[in-house]
Amino acid sequence: MAKFRVRVSTGAACGAGTWDKVSVSIVGTQGESPLVPLDHLGKEFTAGAEEDFEVTLPQDVGAVLMLRVHKTPPELPLRLGSLPPDAWFCRWFQLEWLPGAALRFPCYQWLAGAGDLVLRDGAAKLSWEDHHPTLRHQRQEELKARKQMYSWKTYIEGWPHCLDQETVKDLDLNIKYSTAKNARFFLKIHSAFTELKIKGFLDRTGLWRSLREMRRMFNFHKTPAAEYVFAHWQEDAFFASQFLNGFNPVLIRRCHSLPKNFPVTDEMVAPVLGPGTSLQAELKKGSLFLVDHGILSGVQTNVVNGKPQFTAAPMTLLYQSSGSGPLLPIAIQLKQTPGPDNPIFLPSDDKWDWLLAKTWVRNAEFSVHEALTHLLHSHLLPEVFALATLRQLPHCHPLFKLLTPHIRYTLHINTLARELLIAPGQVVDRSTGLGIGGFSELIKRNMKLLNYSDLCLPEDIRARDVEDIPGYYYRDDGLQIWGAIKSFVSEIVNIYYPTDVSVREDQELQAWVREIFSEGFLSRESSGIPSLLDTREALVQYVTMVIFTCSAKHAAVSAGQFDSCVWVPNLPPTMQLPPPTSKGQARPEGFIATLSPVNATCDVIIALWMLSKEPGDRRPLGHYPDEHFTEDAPRRSIAAFQRQLVQISRNIEERNRSLALPYIYLDPPLIENSVSI
Repeated sequence: MAKFRVRVSTGAACGAGTWDKVSVSIVGTQGESPLVPLDHLGKEFTAGAEEDFEVTLPQDVGAVLMLRVHKTPPELPLRLGSLPPDAWFCRWFQLEWLPGAALRFPCYQWLAGAGDLVLRDGAAKLSWEDHHPTLRHQRQEELKARKQMYSWKTYIEGWPHCLDQETVKDLDLNIKYSTAKNARFFLKIHSAFTELKIKGFLDRTGLWRSLREMRRMFNFHKTPAAEYVFAHWQEDAFFASQFLNGFNPVLIRRCHSLPKNFPVTDEMVAPVLGPGTSLQAELKKGSLFLVDHGILSGVQTNVVNGKPQFTAAPMTLLYQSSGSGPLLPIAIQLKQTPGPDNPIFLPSDDKWDWLLAKTWVRNAEFSVHEALTHLLHSHLLPEVFALATLRQLPHCHPLFKLLTPHIRYTLHINTLARELLIAPGQVVDRSTGLGIGGFSELIKRNMKLLNYSDLCLPEDIRARDVEDIPGYYYRDDGLQIWGAIKSFVSEIVNIYYPTDVSVREDQELQAWVREIFSEGFLSRESSGIPSLLDTREALVQYVTMVIFTCSAKHAAVSAGQFDSCVWVPNLPPTMQLPPPTSKGQARPEGFIATLSPVNATCDVIIALWMLSKEPGDRRPLGHYPDEHFTEDAPRRSIAAFQRQLVQISRNIEERNRSLALPYIYLDPPLIENSVSI
């Protein structure tokens, strides 16, 4: 006879408890015990409860290997029929057989309806550490079941592959939004639609009557950053600063030689550069920067409200004076091929010519950001990381334990996006200048250019040669966070991988990397994306990239969307007139006529408002309330990581006190662990 105390912890979220009956059996080196019901007087397994049950086994099963959990609905009289499935969220089980002798079995899963679930104790194990055949078999069966549950599909040819589910209703409970998060999400959408409907904006297909009327739209939901945008949107210094710290801070690069198709002359820029210098001198000095939206050249455009829309493929030259002066735009060309119908616009031009040229650049920023920086890099790729993790790494694998907080809700939000945002007839298709056709074309083009260094922030900063441009807070904060993540990942990797050989011989890890390479990057070797990892150093870099992309990178390019777009002229989602082919023609009324129509503006602003802020149920970066790691060493590493993030946050808060527009998007408490909105 073997006696145990079984302690069970039920999640505290809405609906986490269950009326179903729960039994357990213990699997050991000498066999498996019969199922033993966990039952006492009164209701068990209520939300937030931790309960103890005394269990007596008829025989000794040897050293404990696993715990099998069996859940069944309560028996009802035949005349009452059967109850609907009753889901239960179990946090963990704990087996105690002597005072101080206990095994914790992390679960952190929903059990929907009747069924079995096998749990292993919390010690992370690589496959070669499973010496008992029962453990090896369990590992294989777990991955087999997950591969059946989560499969790949091609959504659009040339895009990264994604989860094969049509709607969020079809999703497994373990990857769905919580009830509270889902309710808040749709309540927020409903309130936004109702407000703009009452104001009469949502159904108006025509032009804005004036900038003053746009101000009424601006009052939709104010933020300090949005107020700053409204006050400064026409200023050259603010226009330039958005390439550094706006919602798309990843394109600007140092210009060492002017592109041949951008024939800027000394005479054009002399009023900004001043006497005693030249373009060649400033290029040599390293004070000129370029933002090139050439990927938009020739891209398919959309039809909105029955009218064809337009796009540009601008190049913007910027100048950073050697003193403490601001970064400034000094020349803008709206198309890639120079010619008499493609003038280079300058700050010395007529006010409305220059403002219209800058607004075309901002529209190009919208298109490139939403299709590539946001959708492709910060949603579609994290979905690949999430799906490969679920399919290739068992729960007991140290990398699964490390990564699972960083894939939380990603499959839900991306499935929802394929329903409500990027499906035919939805927001992107009905209200943006490129539509889903143009977005798709951009993604296919970028997939051919995308490389590993683009995804690794330190390498990306070096490749763009922007290590020393002042006031680049995305770079400064991002590198601090990258460093903290890398230090944390390095400690975890060194705990579980004693040598490079142990990395090479981890077949589950290698299958995970191969699947990301094939399903996410479509086996394109020129991308430099690894298809195998053979050293601990390479593994640390790769996992750091995954966690940074799923957390900080997404926060940096997502959280500021509403701030940037709610004042329409700063970030128009579409343009209704073609780019100007000469100077001296722009007027206030023509400027307004070029901007997006009222209903399309509102459609996009509601979407970006939704995508800029988490609707509750948050998990900030480094917060791991689900304790997947149970050993002391990784728990110490988590605590050290959290301390680093606290210090980074203090540094950011101190810096921000002196800024007219604080940069908050990479403040760790505001970064979500995962792509979940």
